[in-house]
Amino acid sequence: MAGSGELARHWQYEELPGVDLLRARYIRKTFVRHTHEHFVIAAIVDGVEVFHHRGSDVAAGAGALALVNPDTTHTGRAGGPEGWRYGAVYPSPDVVAAIAAETTGIRGTPGFVSPVLDDPYAVGLVHQVLRAADEGNALAADTLLRVAVTRLLRLNGGPVPRHEVRSAGARIAARARAVLEERMTEPPTLERLAADLGTSPFALLRAFRDAYGMPPHAWLTDARVRRARRLLDAGTTPAQAAVTVGFTDQPHLNRHFARIVGVPPGAYQRERKNVQDPRRRLLVPSEAWQNRQLSQTYAPKTQGKPTPPSSGTHSESASP
Repeated sequence: MAGSGELARHWQYEELPGVDLLRARYIRKTFVRHTHEHFVIAAIVDGVEVFHHRGSDVAAGAGALALVNPDTTHTGRAGGPEGWRYGAVYPSPDVVAAIAAETTGIRGTPGFVSPVLDDPYAVGLVHQVLRAADEGNALAADTLLRVAVTRLLRLNGGPVPRHEVRSAGARIAARARAVLEERMTEPPTLERLAADLGTSPFALLRAFRDAYGMPPHAWLTDARVRRARRLLDAGTTPAQAAVTVGFTDQPHLNRHFARIVGVPPGAYQRERKNVQDPRRRLLVPSEAWQNRQLSQTYAPKTQGKPTPPSSGTHSESASP
């Protein structure tokens, strides 16, 4: 991606278990419809990101955050010719639930209410988490992550509604999904799948879109990439992972992996194998510094209504 001016790094820091990290600059990059098992907290520094979320396009400009709950279908693309630059943290549902239980009054499963939040201060916190992880500063990375998630939940958090399977269409979609999970490497045709479930192809297609936000073939690609990520994390080579999850070969995996994760599988695996240098000095934030971060996070202003979504115009951004 260097030749195109696009750069991305997707990695983990061993002292932040359950959290993925990303820094990226994209210009012509387009993310297809996909989901994440973790939360997406993407802090925009330059440019504008546009993404489709729950039926409409929304835009996050500089100084805003794109916020996506787990298993929520979304896309991603540049909102202008200059592209966009951002840093992101992807905490697991367990990580967010633990923070919410300790620092908020949210009952039920916590999540974000609006997909875009204008908050340059929180943008700065996210980039400080990434910097601390880069420096091997475990105390700062953990502290800043908790402060950032707490702030975002207090500004824009609430209980996530439960998706109960009630209608006949939803039940058929759930059964179709189970079949695709079981037969990931050799999926049936849409016609065969519909016939086995006692419905028509177009009825199944509509039901599946309504339930999961994408057609069965797109959902299957997304599921294959998810499984490939777990295999890569376990040390499986990209070539073997491709075949194991049902892709034709590694180039087939490369294409879809990059369109969903943002980096090729080889680069993804290399970065996540890297271990922080234990010889690096642990930089401990001062007590005054920590108190300042916490006071701004728990300030009364965070108890008000969520900040309106970004319109895509640039506002003053925090330094990454």
